[in-house]
Amino acid sequence: MNKKNIYRNEKDILGTVKVPIKKYWGAQTERSRKNFKIGKEGSIPIEVIHAFATLKKSSAIANYKFGKLPLEKKNIICKVCDEIIHGKLDNQFPLVVWQTGSGTHTNMNVNEVISNRSHVIIGNKLGIGKKFIHPNDDVNMSQSSNDTFSTVMNICAYKILKEKTIPSIKKLKDELKYKSELFKNIVKIGRTHLMDATPITLGQEFSGYTSQIEHGINSIKNTLNYLSELPIGGTAVGTGLNAPKGFDKEVIKYIIKYTKIPFKISKNKFESIANHDAIVEAHASIKQVAVSLIKISNDIRFLSSGPRSGIGEIYIPKNEPGSSIMPGKINPTQCEALIMVCMQIIGNDVIISLSGSSGNYELNVCKPLMIHKFLESSKLLSDAVNSFSSFCVKGIKPNHNRIKELLNNSLMLVTALNPKIGYEKSAKIANYAYINNITLKEASINLGYLNNEEYEKYVDPYKMV
Repeated sequence: MNKKNIYRNEKDILGTVKVPIKKYWGAQTERSRKNFKIGKEGSIPIEVIHAFATLKKSSAIANYKFGKLPLEKKNIICKVCDEIIHGKLDNQFPLVVWQTGSGTHTNMNVNEVISNRSHVIIGNKLGIGKKFIHPNDDVNMSQSSNDTFSTVMNICAYKILKEKTIPSIKKLKDELKYKSELFKNIVKIGRTHLMDATPITLGQEFSGYTSQIEHGINSIKNTLNYLSELPIGGTAVGTGLNAPKGFDKEVIKYIIKYTKIPFKISKNKFESIANHDAIVEAHASIKQVAVSLIKISNDIRFLSSGPRSGIGEIYIPKNEPGSSIMPGKINPTQCEALIMVCMQIIGNDVIISLSGSSGNYELNVCKPLMIHKFLESSKLLSDAVNSFSSFCVKGIKPNHNRIKELLNNSLMLVTALNPKIGYEKSAKIANYAYINNITLKEASINLGYLNNEEYEKYVDPYKMV
């Protein structure tokens, strides 16, 4: 096929660029696509694009209300933005995260797609005739890449936490809480330093997991207020140059309408454009949950280990064969998958922390990377906890016989004797029982410290919890 038939010419301030004939993007998008062929993965998340469409739609309405944008231009911009929001143009946003640190290329990608799609909707062909909607003068009116990408970052972050991540974590919390209630009367041996400790109920053990996750949810929720601050209207450096007075308030009014999220004007737009501490803080809370989940996952792995040569106090679901060579082997695969996800999240937190520190004067220059990793962590955590909750926690059952066996054999039940015969005599009983491989009761009687009736009275695991 003749190259003339597969490309069209698009212009920007640097000259003419050949663009695939059926694509809606323009010259600046194509330059970025050609100049940043970095990695096979790492496309700008589609959530960023959809949030940009919400922002561009809200901005068009605000500009119309301020008398800066004609009604017909406002209407066509809004129509294309709705197409983008509903995913109809998802294949028109090819750029990678590895681009300009302000996200300018993605902002222009959105502007150009809206411009060219508008050109087609009103009956024209791509590359032919003057565009009715200009990507900079109309779509980007009263805006800068610096305040729009910063605004979109917070919209995306708040939205995914509210709609996906928090509900998924809450589902896991509820499942753990249910297990805690279900297991509240099952007394087992506790462990500290990986060694036997005093008794605890299986329900109390699971209540600790429930509390960890509940605190994590609260930590994430506490970051939403900071994330709700949007710097739109600050334009290039926060001063609001070229934006009409009140533009920020008007835009945010419509963003609230379309997202159903209580966004507000940034307390300080210089801060919101130059730094992204709100993203750093929110991701730190996601990391907190990840850290908790690693602990919980490992506990469940150890408690279910065996089934005959390990601890084996609980049963986990048999989801799939665990070995290609050992018949009948079942592994804690959901725990392992969740641990790997959480390690990825901890790694992402380092990246976000470093990115957040890369604000130079009036602009942070790692914006695309920050929101990419934030969304990755939020989605990974949501998917992983849903899987862990459904395919592991929900099916956990106690192994009553094993729990009773380990409880009765534990030397740390001797702790109940401290108030009766003192620490030193109690320690002698424990050591004597261990050395001679006998029970605590037998050791107590042999040493002459207690008789059978006294031991039964003082050492009752069910009273020790």
